[in-house]
Amino acid sequence: MSFPGTGNKRMDVFFTTTDGIRISGRLDGPDSGPSVVITHPHPLYGGDMDNQVVSTIARAYRKAGYTTLCFNFRGVGKSEGNHTGGPGEKKDLVAAIAFLSDSVSGPIVLAGYSYGAWINATAGPFDNVASMVMVSPPVSFDGISFDKVSSLFRLELVVTGSRDEIAQAGAIRSMLPKWNKDARLEIIEGADHFYSYSLEKLYEVLSDHAGGENRKNIGV
Repeated sequence: MSFPGTGNKRMDVFFTTTDGIRISGRLDGPDSGPSVVITHPHPLYGGDMDNQVVSTIARAYRKAGYTTLCFNFRGVGKSEGNHTGGPGEKKDLVAAIAFLSDSVSGPIVLAGYSYGAWINATAGPFDNVASMVMVSPPVSFDGISFDKVSSLFRLELVVTGSRDEIAQAGAIRSMLPKWNKDARLEIIEGADHFYSYSLEKLYEVLSDHAGGENRKNIGV
């Protein structure tokens, strides 16, 4: 599916996974140029594509001229199916990337928050993803493991808060050389996992990266 014209468009979309699950999403932006798939936090803790951090990520990328695709993992909102704890959600992500690749001509960036960052890190590698950003990857959350994550050669930036107990900065710093020694870690002073009172600082960090370093690295 593609959408016509060159002006910015904001529309509800649906796409289907390889196991037949219909996923709901929201596409916002032109049909050419750089684009980004944004994944949301844990569905069992209220995470969805309308989460305020997800919305902040999308706003930052749109400011830098990217088309954004946010979507609900299976079992959330209008997406069919049930939560699987990882395997199904990875199929959702694969379908989202394929849908965006068919809809927008240009390089694709992958950005995820919390649980979404974990899904992004463990579902690949993706040949058609130009770069990756992780916001508060939940390295300190029981039941989620990053032990097998390695060689995230597309990873450019990891952001967390100094008061984030789920994505502890020290733990991320120790894992970063295994993921990608050249990736940058940005620690927002005073921010917790939900970026309470810190959303605008997160927005500034991401919009600066998206409009500068990221655009240079993906060649736009």
